[in-house]
Amino acid sequence: MTNNKKNIAILGSTGSIGTQALDVVRFHKDHFEIEVLTAQNNADLLIEQAAEFKPNTVVIGNEGLYDKVNAALDPLDIKVYCGENSLASVAEMESVDLVLTALVGYAGLKPTIKAIEAGKNIALANKETLVVAGELITKLAQEKGVNIYPVDSEHSAIFQCIVGEFHNPIEKIILTASGGPFRGKSIKDLETVTKAQALKHPNWDMGAKITIDSASLMNKGLEVIEAKWLFGLSADQVDVIVHPQSIIHSMVQFEDGSIKAQMGLPDMKLPIQYAMGYPERMKSDFPRFNFVDYPALTFEQPDRKTFRNLQLAFDALDRGGNIPCILNAANEVAVAAFLEDKLGFLEMSNIVEQCMTDIDFINTPSYEDYVNTDKQTRTKALEIISK
Repeated sequence: MTNNKKNIAILGSTGSIGTQALDVVRFHKDHFEIEVLTAQNNADLLIEQAAEFKPNTVVIGNEGLYDKVNAALDPLDIKVYCGENSLASVAEMESVDLVLTALVGYAGLKPTIKAIEAGKNIALANKETLVVAGELITKLAQEKGVNIYPVDSEHSAIFQCIVGEFHNPIEKIILTASGGPFRGKSIKDLETVTKAQALKHPNWDMGAKITIDSASLMNKGLEVIEAKWLFGLSADQVDVIVHPQSIIHSMVQFEDGSIKAQMGLPDMKLPIQYAMGYPERMKSDFPRFNFVDYPALTFEQPDRKTFRNLQLAFDALDRGGNIPCILNAANEVAVAAFLEDKLGFLEMSNIVEQCMTDIDFINTPSYEDYVNTDKQTRTKALEIISK
């Protein structure tokens, strides 16, 4: 790599992905410069990060926290903005080479669109962007000649397996799932699941929303939809297999029947570094996988009847249009309600299913249609929960 450092904007720098991305930057100070940091509510950590990395610009989403952040960073000559529009604007900054979207949920859509329109390459950790508006995003990226580098460990694995194979058609991809904390449990078992139990993931350390999604297998469902758009596949080319050890992160099967897998210990820093450094594989001090420590790697079919969210995601992918957007919005509301003890674990799927049935179907949605669908679905989901 030349001496030119890559200027990075991290949208969502105080979350799980954002903080690990900054770990990568710390290790590779000669490769990366932090140009923009953003957070929604965690002003204290944002201030701390900005003092260390000295970005050009910082955005705090919560406008009520603007004065606090601005007062702390003004002496450091760091520009501070606030609000949703500022978040979208900084993604377009001329000085930015790569935008890492590590925001949680639907909030990632608008800034990602703005960044692509400005011709920025994207390191995408926000799967909901492609779930909600995959067709719109991929078309726009093609028009603008923008690359989208996946950060999710599964999609990064697929991407790593197809580098050098871009001319070879994929027969199918196999996304691996740990099965979460409730693998093998019956519907009866899941009726009494508590928030504390659902927040204990066996292999990965993640934020609350994604941890609950992993426990309900909705995370895998969202990844199925994301994979379709990232790799230009049809629904029947995406398969899911439960692999409790989380060592094989995903696999690609080619037309000759050969399967490539990407393996390693569960550590999000590896896919983050791969996306940020692509096409270079940069040195790391991450722990190394040892086959002797894992004498048996096992695989089983996911239980789509018990974990209905995975089936609902496949249904949404089959139907297309604005249905994945409905699935995502209903799920975001349902997970928030579950985390506030307003909803049982199994009831989350009921909310999603009812919204997918009740909200009007739009076959080829525009950006405005996605915005309206998201709003309508959230209102509907809250109505159902409050009954």
